[in-house]
Amino acid sequence: MKLHTMVQPEGAIKTRKIVGRGPGSGLGKTSGKGHKGQNARSGGGVRPGFEGGQLPLFRRLPKRGFSNAPFKTVYAVINLSDLNKFEDGAVVTPELLHEMGIVKKQLDGIKVLGNGTLEKKLTVKASKFSKVAKEQIETLGGKAEVI
Repeated sequence: MKLHTMVQPEGAIKTRKIVGRGPGSGLGKTSGKGHKGQNARSGGGVRPGFEGGQLPLFRRLPKRGFSNAPFKTVYAVINLSDLNKFEDGAVVTPELLHEMGIVKKQLDGIKVLGNGTLEKKLTVKASKFSKVAKEQIETLGGKAEVI
């Protein structure tokens, strides 16, 4: 197959609709918008879901259900590798993490995850610990205290 022998499949190229150009196009004068009215104006038309003043479907249907999403607890997450910035034997608290810029917002508490490796003996105070994080902190002789 060569480039000069390639042919577009039938219906692949549609001719563009030319609006407002004389009698030949079939869309001259009012350009297919009819005479006057909201839809003939620039920027005209109605919003999606508008039913001409009739009570729209989304308002006719009853509200159902309850979402617990606004009440869920969201933890600020840190990894074990982030704790290597502290010196050996330090007590790591949420306030200290915030001061150092490791945590931007404390949200509903701080959760320590076991990503990376910890190389120092630390006392870490947080709201939650993953199993791996707790094990690694304690194997190095540190403490994982739940606040």
